[in-house]
Amino acid sequence: MAKPREVYTCSECGARFPQWRGQCPTCKSWNTIDAAPAVRNPDRRPPVGTGGGGRPVPLAEVDVQNCQPFGTGLDALDRVLGQGLVPGGALLVGGEPGIGKSTLLLQMAGAVAAAGKLAIYASGEESLPQIKSRAERLGVLHPNLLAVSTSRAEDVISLLVPGSAPDLIILDSVQTMTSDSAEGLPGNVSQVRAVATEVVDACKRCAATAVLVGHVTKDGTLAGPRLLEHMVDTVISLEGDRRQMFRLLRVLKNRFGPNQELLVFRMVRQGLAVVDDPATYFLGARDPSLSGAAVVMAVDGQRPFAVEVQALVTRSYLAIPRRTGLGFDVNRLHLLLAVLEKRLRLNFGQVDIYAKVGGGMKLQEPGMDLALVAATLSSFYDVPLPERAVLWGEVDLNGQIRPVAGHDVRLSQARRLGYDPILFPGRPAEGGIETVTALQETLFRRNKSKG
Repeated sequence: MAKPREVYTCSECGARFPQWRGQCPTCKSWNTIDAAPAVRNPDRRPPVGTGGGGRPVPLAEVDVQNCQPFGTGLDALDRVLGQGLVPGGALLVGGEPGIGKSTLLLQMAGAVAAAGKLAIYASGEESLPQIKSRAERLGVLHPNLLAVSTSRAEDVISLLVPGSAPDLIILDSVQTMTSDSAEGLPGNVSQVRAVATEVVDACKRCAATAVLVGHVTKDGTLAGPRLLEHMVDTVISLEGDRRQMFRLLRVLKNRFGPNQELLVFRMVRQGLAVVDDPATYFLGARDPSLSGAAVVMAVDGQRPFAVEVQALVTRSYLAIPRRTGLGFDVNRLHLLLAVLEKRLRLNFGQVDIYAKVGGGMKLQEPGMDLALVAATLSSFYDVPLPERAVLWGEVDLNGQIRPVAGHDVRLSQARRLGYDPILFPGRPAEGGIETVTALQETLFRRNKSKG
């Protein structure tokens, strides 16, 4: 038989804990915590939706007057989410430690409070003085912005009472909260499932918007059960290098708007500021007179932006030449080098090849193949590409250049930014190129002898 579960209750203040403690963290009393049998689901009510109470009703008769979306205070974020924040909805925000999740959400809570709505920031990681200090730095202090520091899900659920519930509640983070209805330490699968389920159910009953902050594992995936992503309406990932000044907000799931949307932020003293036009933000102060650099018009989500792809081909002193790639899958580099050796009859057996995506970006789309090939050939011949050249296209194993998604969006953006020449997949009569051989002839016809 399973061992009966016990909880530890303070006789002075009534606080409950999953483990024994010598001093009560709530009332600071010593030796007042005693064991007691746990009552599973003491006050747990069945989940109730926003209409019907468990019985089916015609959808045409459902009242949606009190469920109109409201803004986050950031117009760009509202556009990415589709409709802003939906009452009764749940958002899950994930990202690496220190990437800016808490900063962005505190900014959003302050903007919602400034718009006349009630927002509560519940933190299991920071104390109230820490939250206030950060809010002062961000300039978001407002009477409608409340905060609570607790690690008990019951304290948060007690705030979600129909009629007096906040419009927005932020739970930072779901891995630091514990529920009396589940066993184990904070962050384990059962605790994360119980905390998320109870908070989301309570928000649906009182039509409050819940934002859950989730930790990620070392390989970048959201920690905890997969159920966490299924039960929320929107999943957002905040990405980027902590040593860089930009952050990428990517929408992975959205029931109220488009998926795979992208928003670019830059770090400033007052928090995260939206980059209105990131088309050339990642290029930086590049020198087009140097060899081994090509500009690709990439598309992430629905937004095109120019990114520099760099390559360095240098003589190797190793028995097996080195191949290194940063910002993309290094297997893509191996594949393209094999195509160049086969189709262009080049010898890369005595050279090391290093390639990276500039600006700290990470690209996974096939449209960067053509730019990676051009940058490699530019460094191999030691000849710079035309100053305003831009490329995109997928290279197959036969050396053919295939079209990629978002061609019209890329082309219009490249023309708007004044790039010329623009190299893309297509027939030569239409201004495109069809093979890597044609690419080499176009860019290096006068310099092939250097190879």
